Amino acid sequence: MPWVLRNELAFAVYDRTPVNPGHLLLIPFRHVADWFDCTAQERQALLELAAEGRALLLRERRPDGFNLGVNCGQAAGQSIFHVHLHLIPRYTGDMAEPLGGVRGVIPARQKY
Repeated sequence: MPWVLRNELAFAVYDRTPVNPGHLLLIPFRHVADWFDCTAQERQALLELAAEGRALLLRERRPDGFNLGVNCGQAAGQSIFHVHLHLIPRYTGDMAEPLGGVRGVIPARQKY
């Protein structure tokens, strides 16, 4: 899968099964299972790629918003045990009621 963006410690690729068009995965080069196992420098590198990815997507896809997310542990839905930060572009109308955003990981608790 070709890199879309990269820096010294991490890279970005388009998700093979995107939630929305332009969905990026931001991944450290070093194998590390969990966000909380990353070094401070790796977390910073991933956040820098998130900002660059946002700018890229705003230019190329013109989304109306974004979700950022990391699944840490099997109970949280992690299925690939190499940390990756999701940058998901959101578009007005992509779901009927987006209120609650990332709270939708538990649908019954999305609305508050």
